[in-house]
Amino acid sequence: MSGDVNARPANVLVLGGGYSGLRFASALTERGLPVAVTSRRRPAQPEAHTPWSSSGSELPVRWLSFDPDNGVLPDAEALDGTTHVLVTIPPDGQGNDPVLEHLAPVLAQLPLQWIGYLSTTGVYGDHGGDWVDETTAPAPRASRSRSRLACEQAWDCSGLPVQIFRLPAIYGPGRSPFQNLLQGTSRLVHKPGQVFSRVHVDDIVGGLMHCIGLPPQRRPRIVNLADDRPCPSTESLGYAAHLLDCKLPAVERFQDISDGMSPMALSFWVENRRTSNQRLCHELGYTLRYPSYREGFREALAEERRAEELQNS
Repeated sequence: MSGDVNARPANVLVLGGGYSGLRFASALTERGLPVAVTSRRRPAQPEAHTPWSSSGSELPVRWLSFDPDNGVLPDAEALDGTTHVLVTIPPDGQGNDPVLEHLAPVLAQLPLQWIGYLSTTGVYGDHGGDWVDETTAPAPRASRSRSRLACEQAWDCSGLPVQIFRLPAIYGPGRSPFQNLLQGTSRLVHKPGQVFSRVHVDDIVGGLMHCIGLPPQRRPRIVNLADDRPCPSTESLGYAAHLLDCKLPAVERFQDISDGMSPMALSFWVENRRTSNQRLCHELGYTLRYPSYREGFREALAEERRAEELQNS
């Protein structure tokens, strides 16, 4: 991954041990860096197994409990010495940021050099398929995107060294079209002119590491993490079926099935935009590992198959 290898984080806290958070933590542990990861409940074993860590093996991190709904917070001593923080936790049911609500005073006392906050390109709203970049004025439509924008603004006002990363659809091993295609549960939905932007989880990790390695004055407030090729979902699903050598489901027209979609699914289809990565790749100099879903799907499938072989051995 890119970035100044001399600007290594000394002590990292990942708030939220989900898909992207664990992949980030795994990349750091492979570099010999100490990492603490929060979860609502401590894993049963000291080393929690995650098949989608970048090494494909057990993840040796220090686990901390963070369950603010039940009053469970990591104490200040457990966070002592933290220099870098990645926040992957979404807004709570009231649209507030649970980290700022419960940990802001503790964070303010730490020797923090960088906080990365994972947000969504949903804050840009609908642009009819046109390109958006970090200078585009936010105009979120979905309630969860409005909450994300409010959390971005709260972090901006926190006085902490935060950098906001806006993400489109995330994919990678364990979060790819392959299982649904093999199980016959995929849907091939066509909506004229509709495109989606995507990013492989390893380019989320790579982009974060690259920005950590930059001098503070070179870190812009907002960075989009997206690949080079927004495209219709029919195109990417067709390529996934090609890799599996399996048949695609029958095409369904969006206008025929939209009434039966869940509010969550419908919210993805009613917004249409292409997310630019010019700031990340040209201004900041990051090189994508997976410029499009084609390279990303191939590697995701290979990693899924390696993980399956390990589990069966």
